[in-house]
Amino acid sequence: MDLDYTHAELDFREEVRTWLAANTPRDTRPPGGQELRAWECAWQRRQFDAGWAGVSWPREYGGRGLSLIELMIWYEEYARAGAPPATMMFVGLNHGGPTLIARADEQQKAYHLPRILRGDVVWCQGFSEPGAGSDLASLRTRAVIDGDELVVTGQKIWTSNADVAEWQELLVRTDPDAPRHKGITWVICDMRAPGIEVRPIETLSGGAHFCEVFYDEVRIPLPNVVGRINDGWSVAMSTLSFERGTAFLASQVELARTVEDLIDVARERTGPDGRRPAIADDEIAHRLATARAEVAALRAMTYAAVSRAARADQPGPEASLLRVFYSELYQRVAALALDVVGAEILDASNTWVSGYLGSFQATIAAGTKDIQRNIIGERVLGLPR
Repeated sequence: MDLDYTHAELDFREEVRTWLAANTPRDTRPPGGQELRAWECAWQRRQFDAGWAGVSWPREYGGRGLSLIELMIWYEEYARAGAPPATMMFVGLNHGGPTLIARADEQQKAYHLPRILRGDVVWCQGFSEPGAGSDLASLRTRAVIDGDELVVTGQKIWTSNADVAEWQELLVRTDPDAPRHKGITWVICDMRAPGIEVRPIETLSGGAHFCEVFYDEVRIPLPNVVGRINDGWSVAMSTLSFERGTAFLASQVELARTVEDLIDVARERTGPDGRRPAIADDEIAHRLATARAEVAALRAMTYAAVSRAARADQPGPEASLLRVFYSELYQRVAALALDVVGAEILDASNTWVSGYLGSFQATIAAGTKDIQRNIIGERVLGLPR
């Protein structure tokens, strides 16, 4: 693995830094709903119009066709500039779109990928169900072939931003008699289709992006199937490899910035003794130093993953190493933040508090930490099941 940047990559970094300094939004980001959707789509369109959307996506679909190293540079400078996270655009940009690039037919790619990059549409993910979250192969949402359509009935949960999304990457069971990992199909679902009901659920951190979705004989055209009927598990594994790997590159980079911001706060806030800055407290200083060191380790792991992924079509099972380490480190940093800022600002509207409340999902999303460890043990270390 070569960690030295070429002259072209250094020039690219300077180009990115200059553009972000001039274009990063500085107005107040809406808290959620249609207002946030419109705001994020407008920011995505600004990036697209300037040639910065889909840095590593193929040129024929509106991207720049650049390397994963250049994508990493983009994320580093994006975090440095304090640019907004892609929340509503996350699924389409980071694992829905990449899955289409890897597995969809040309007609599906030509239609959907440019719309994702332009910020014309929002995608959501219809994988998890009550009783089929980490054990995804237990999903029971049923799809029956009727002529040239699939007729879908069932329920999904943890469908972030389903209330504002136009499209969904949806897993359905098309052969109930097949073994668990067989008989599943990956399909593009129009969220405006008749028979879909979306119910937002308010979360601990105060948002309502977390949704459950009900399907009552929803008709989806067969040309919306990605891959083949009953072969959706292999397509889903592509999706999850992106979700656990390159999809969270931006989050990993952002965490480093969060730790540095927290160190600055610790220099300003009064510590537990009520007299000195928080950073003068030995325990807090030790935890901050440990967090900075662990972020550096995460960065090294990320670069190693990027180096490996540059030689493959999609991230491998090693992505689970990143995912589980990042998720647990994120929770430790979030808990440390509350000890630094103090109990007097325990208000969900405070950034540090909302970050702490939101951190509880980190070791569940994209497969629980236990599932990730199973993957590491079996597929990376070669241990028995």
